[in-house]
Amino acid sequence: MATRYPAIDEKHRRFIERQHVFFTASAAEGTRVNLSPRGTDSFRILTPNRVVYLDRTGSGNETAAHMKADGRLTIMFCAFEGPPNILRLYGRGRVVHRGTGEYAALLSERFAGNEPLGTRQFMVQDIDLVQTSCGYGVPFLEYKGERPSMDNWAENKGADGLLAYQREKNVTSMDGLPTGLFEEAPIPAG
Repeated sequence: MATRYPAIDEKHRRFIERQHVFFTASAAEGTRVNLSPRGTDSFRILTPNRVVYLDRTGSGNETAAHMKADGRLTIMFCAFEGPPNILRLYGRGRVVHRGTGEYAALLSERFAGNEPLGTRQFMVQDIDLVQTSCGYGVPFLEYKGERPSMDNWAENKGADGLLAYQREKNVTSMDGLPTGLFEEAPIPAG
C-alpha cells in the first residue's frame, strides 16, 4: 500500500497545502524519540527536495538537539478530511538560527517578513524520500480553527520573558543534548 517517490510532486504539494497540521519526528542515538504536532501555517515547500518550517518557543527544543546530534528528521501529514492518505517526508534536517543571513532570507522570501513573537529558529529538511500510504486508520476530524494560545502565551511573556524562558528550557534537550540555540547567533530581543 505504500508508494515511494524521490521528491515532492504536484499532487503531494496540493495534498500538503490542504492540511492543517503536520508532525515531526526525530531522535539521536541513546535519546528518546521526539514527536511534535505543528500548524501548517509555519510550513513551506522550498523545492521538491527541501522544506522549511518556522519553529516557535516551546516547552522543549528536542528537534534542534536531534538535528545537531544526528540530523534525521521525518515529517508526516495525514488526511483528517477527504480521501484517506498519509504522506511522509524522510531526510536530514538542520537548524537555521535567528540572526543569520539565511534566516533573514527565509523570513523575507518565504514568510513575507512575518516573524511571530516567540520564533526561535527555522528547521530545514533535505528530503531523500517521499512516501505515501493508505491512511485508512486515520479518523475523520473536523477542523474548527487555529488556537490563539501560542500567540497569547508569547505576548504575556514579552520579549525579555521569552528570552529568559528559552535560556531556562531550550538550551538542552530532555536527554541533556545541547540544542545550539545560543551558540551560532545571538537571539535579538523582541
